[in-house]
Amino acid sequence: AMVCAPARYLVFFQYFGTRYSGVTETKSDQALVGVQNYLERAAQRLKPSVPIRFHVSSRTDSGVHALCNAAHLDIQRAPGKPEFTGKQLLRSLNAHLRPEPIRILSAQRVPSTFHARHSALSRTYIYRLLLGCAHHSQVPVFERDLCWAPAGGPLNVPAMREAAQFLLGTHDFSTFRSLSSDAPSQSPVRTIFQVDIQPSPGFLSHHYEHRALEFWEVKVRGRSFVYRQVRRMVGALVAVGQGKLEPHHVKELLEVKDPMAFPPNAMAPPSGLFLKSVEY
Repeated sequence: AMVCAPARYLVFFQYFGTRYSGVTETKSDQALVGVQNYLERAAQRLKPSVPIRFHVSSRTDSGVHALCNAAHLDIQRAPGKPEFTGKQLLRSLNAHLRPEPIRILSAQRVPSTFHARHSALSRTYIYRLLLGCAHHSQVPVFERDLCWAPAGGPLNVPAMREAAQFLLGTHDFSTFRSLSSDAPSQSPVRTIFQVDIQPSPGFLSHHYEHRALEFWEVKVRGRSFVYRQVRRMVGALVAVGQGKLEPHHVKELLEVKDPMAFPPNAMAPPSGLFLKSVEY
């Protein structure tokens, strides 16, 4: 019998990242494993004739969340078995992903030339900040692992917005890249389309109005990002908001093009970072 070409699908999926080592597959003997391990384990239960690999668009780090990430996968079924529809795939994968906090949002057939990472035009991240907590014990329990509450009083948001302007456009982001094993092969040049800092509603925060909690979101859209770039950018902006750096220091950090020049301990933690969307 003729072997049909595998069917390629684009899936959008979300996850609560705290329990995972990041999205990328890991060795199974680790205490924390990647979201991809669970996706591929769920896909194996569809009984494909060739093991299914998820090609994930945005490789988020340990503890980072996704409102919407994307991946493509090829499914080769046994001869005579029809292709899955997008709806069938969505339903089956979600059934096999329970009880993990990972959900397939949509699934659709795409041409075999489509690539979830290389075909993406841009990615949008949001970083959630909580202001008004003098101590981490004041972070509402419902916001744990979902925001960062930097210590030290209110932030100077106008100064942060001024500093954010320096990050727009195409730059060598070497200073804003954490060093990692695969970093040297990557180009540090990246293009940032948008950095917005806006007030945001917290989860149920209107029910604790007696506490002066303020939620803010830093929204960053770029073509692609170097390792930990968004967390370093947000950390530098928060340092400006705290008066530890002046807005023009962000421009100087960019110009130095040296990862070691980034202020120690200034990187924002993973808990407040969400991949919001991948644009095609």
